Amino acid sequence: MGICWGSPSNNPSLTSTGQLSASEGISQTTSNNTSSDGSNISANSQFSVASGGSDVAPVNGQILPSPNLRIFSFLELKNATKNFKADTVLGEGGFGKVYKGWLEEKLTFKNGSGSVVAVKKLNSESMQGLEEWQSEVNFLGRLSHPNLVKLLGYCWEDTELLLVYEFMQKGSLENHLFGRGSAVQPLPWDIRLKILLGAARGLEFLHTSEKHVIYRDFKASNILLDGSYNAKISDFGLAKLGPSASQSHVTTRVMGTYGYAAPEYVATGHLYVKSDVYGFGVVLVEMLTGLRALDTTRPSGRHNLVDWIRPYLCERRKLKHTIDSRLEGKYPSKAAMQIAQLALKCLGPEQKRRPSMKEVVETLEQIDASNEKPKEPRTHPTRHNTAYHHGQQPLRHRSPLHPRLDGIQSFPQRGQ
Repeated sequence: MGICWGSPSNNPSLTSTGQLSASEGISQTTSNNTSSDGSNISANSQFSVASGGSDVAPVNGQILPSPNLRIFSFLELKNATKNFKADTVLGEGGFGKVYKGWLEEKLTFKNGSGSVVAVKKLNSESMQGLEEWQSEVNFLGRLSHPNLVKLLGYCWEDTELLLVYEFMQKGSLENHLFGRGSAVQPLPWDIRLKILLGAARGLEFLHTSEKHVIYRDFKASNILLDGSYNAKISDFGLAKLGPSASQSHVTTRVMGTYGYAAPEYVATGHLYVKSDVYGFGVVLVEMLTGLRALDTTRPSGRHNLVDWIRPYLCERRKLKHTIDSRLEGKYPSKAAMQIAQLALKCLGPEQKRRPSMKEVVETLEQIDASNEKPKEPRTHPTRHNTAYHHGQQPLRHRSPLHPRLDGIQSFPQRGQ
């Protein structure tokens, strides 16, 4: 989850984690009702019902009449994670740690002896806490779509707050793009395009539902991948209902992750549906370059990826020098240029001029349908421009915009 920062009237200040902090909270009241299966559910009815409830999400998604969630006991989740053993930790964010767990066959929609799940446990020192836990239950508990992570249930006992999700075998997009070590394999071009298309469809569903949902924290660490690299958006702690028909935006405290948040939102606290589109544009650039949206280990003037790379996205000749070196030149140049052009539109300074996520999905589908095959790179060992390498020996297929890969300069890991 993103960390909040500054009130709308104040300029945000960057913290050491690359995220921003705030002083106000959003008031949210939640009462508990009991569903037909005995589970307590949130009765904060914010959505208009789009269609009836079902265990299987239709291709186009749906909004359930009420959260269809199971309540877990703390003991149940403690046993599932071997007492939250350190070797079951999948990751850690601002909310707390996420553990891999094993649940016995009580989970109704799975056959067999049990199911692997992901269990998110609130850190007692977390600044995000109950409010975002409730938001996650209220939003993700009712939103059903193939490109949204499925929330299975929750636990609230005394001060213990936990959420239980479907397990995503391939982890986060962030880890695949920026992770280090032999276990992290570079993503080929076709998989990158598949991930972008899936994530775009998830955002499109949120934006086109009867009550527009603004996700507010779109970033690589919140895109999770299943065993077939199908992308699913996770972490709805900062999600917010969009403006009414008579309004263009909602005004709220500024929250999210620096480097992904839209400029108009950071400057004014005015949140638009198309503020999410800007975040998607940032991820497009990350996918093209293999570089983080924010990296303070890069040279001065290059900390913010969008500000640095934007001029390189306009021309094919410049673009080829920005492409992720781990692709080893194996990418379709025309499709890469189309992705770069789409990114520029999504990153437009005026939110009105950005494409809708429906238009983004259509563009990505057209690129995918063109079926342009990645080209094998032509190698010219003697023609590498070493001006960007500060005297280093040229490396084949390495972008001059990438930091050194010899361990001297590394990417700091950030939590969700």
